[in-house]
Amino acid sequence: MYKYIVRPILFLISPEAVHSLVVNLIKVFFALPGVKFIVKKIFTKSNPNLTRKVFGIDFKNPIGLAAGFDKNAELFDHFDAFGFSFIEIGTVTPKPQPGNPKPRSFRLKKDKALINRMGFNNKGVIEARNRLARRANRNVVVGGNIGKNTLTPNQEAVGDYLKCFTELYPFVDYFVVNVSCPNIKDLKALQDTDNLRAILIAITDHRKQQPQHKPVLLKVSPDLSKEQLDSNIDIAVELQLDGFVATNTTTSREGLKTSETTVSQIGNGGLSGAPIRDRSTEVIRYIHGKTQGKMPIIGVGGIMSEKDALDKLEAGASLVQLYTGFIYEGPALVKRICNKLLR
Repeated sequence: MYKYIVRPILFLISPEAVHSLVVNLIKVFFALPGVKFIVKKIFTKSNPNLTRKVFGIDFKNPIGLAAGFDKNAELFDHFDAFGFSFIEIGTVTPKPQPGNPKPRSFRLKKDKALINRMGFNNKGVIEARNRLARRANRNVVVGGNIGKNTLTPNQEAVGDYLKCFTELYPFVDYFVVNVSCPNIKDLKALQDTDNLRAILIAITDHRKQQPQHKPVLLKVSPDLSKEQLDSNIDIAVELQLDGFVATNTTTSREGLKTSETTVSQIGNGGLSGAPIRDRSTEVIRYIHGKTQGKMPIIGVGGIMSEKDALDKLEAGASLVQLYTGFIYEGPALVKRICNKLLR
């Protein structure tokens, strides 16, 4: 039904407008008595064999919603109804910011892909913190994806990441440090050894002072060279991070079915969806081998089917996340993956 009726209608509207529409519809309909219960009955698969314990946290199944959908912590109380066991909010920045100029999100239908250059548009960490403080639903794990404001120079980025980390610390279950998004000017420079170490030292030092240990993960770019990836892994191991999210979106445009003219007209942005599937899985396999499987990995990038999810888990991911696959395949994809895992 979704692929043949709902999706064609939604795809008549621009991606960003659809996102706002879906967010508002979910909030309105889930406020009606019984709606969430019905949705949960349709889309949720519960089975003890699906459960996972990763970095000390219990997950009902290994499937989560990636950062970028629930930017402002508005929907995390609802998305377990679609079968997700964890939701990653953000990317959150210290101050509210509008993001990059519109249009900034584009569909590549022939490739089952998206290109976005949203630019960390969000309402700021205080609004996210306040919503999370009212969190009622403990059936879903919540991760906090943190970044820096666009106008903050890289030499002051440590303060931005630490601000988000300290504000959200009491209210999320794990953190993801996002230094790999291609849509913030010069952000990827923070992946360099010295910059990354400074950010992670500040975060892990603060964590040591807290009564409860919250896992910290590093989100890596699929565009890193082997040497750069090795450097990221070495720093994560040195500072005793809890794992990785692999991977972010890519700036590569190789192998697309969409015409070069169309892609060129769209311009810059991070590519997600089916074209990034293999590279993401390759990075997962490399990290898993390099760390001898001792550091958990959340696999994300190009999961459009049950097989795609299983490929990432077999490559070494402990958990997986959907975003573009959720948009193209609909909420039934989560249950289909769960069913496949039980066979």
